Amino acid sequence: MADGLSSFWGPVTSTEWCEKNYVYSAYIAEFFNTISNVPGILLAIIGLINALRQRFEKRFSVLHISNMILAIGSMLYHATLQRFQQQGDETPMVWEMLLYIYILYSPDWHYRSTMPTFLFFYGAAFAIIHAFFRFGIGFKVHYVILCLLCIPRMYKYYIHTNDANAKRLAKFYLGTISVASLCWVFDRALCEDVSHWHFNPQGHALWHIFMGFNSYFANTFLMFCRAQQRGWNPRVVHFMGILPYVTIEKPKIQ
Repeated sequence: MADGLSSFWGPVTSTEWCEKNYVYSAYIAEFFNTISNVPGILLAIIGLINALRQRFEKRFSVLHISNMILAIGSMLYHATLQRFQQQGDETPMVWEMLLYIYILYSPDWHYRSTMPTFLFFYGAAFAIIHAFFRFGIGFKVHYVILCLLCIPRMYKYYIHTNDANAKRLAKFYLGTISVASLCWVFDRALCEDVSHWHFNPQGHALWHIFMGFNSYFANTFLMFCRAQQRGWNPRVVHFMGILPYVTIEKPKIQ
């Protein structure tokens, strides 16, 4: 990696990762870290189509769209390595976690307008503050805390779900986020060693790929649980015997 490398986008002003810059194109700073977001975008599109086709609640359409926005923001960030684009990647990460918190906890929230209002202003305040201050490690700690807030509720949904295929989705969710986290830590902690290898395993790019699948599995599992709460008789089926998605049968009165 070269500090302050000039290119089509100008000098690097954001955090760099363990991938050499502008190896394949003068327009893409980190090639693998950029294109590795494509699977996440495709999976989000598939999830959005399924949510719209079966008329799930709007919250799930917004969730899939937020996954796409996050992946696109990540692509722009890694393609340019500009601080502004880095914030365009990190702010959607926080908004997405706030949306997950809303979907997970809203079924038991008695004051329907209070929770989304609070989360909206919280996300807006973070976006404004983050635009002026670069949190660095503070952002990472904040993001991890938001993720940890989701785990107890996900576990509750898991133990109250008897469907084996739905439970498998939750296991895939846990497995992908675990492997993705290991790839992220590997890329950051061993970058100096990796830079001397003949082959870079591209740990951060693998993080993007696994997190794209992680978001899809999480969304699909939550769609199943919500359909179960609404009495829509959900089932997990597989496209071409591989990719899981949820089908529902709404009562005719709905």
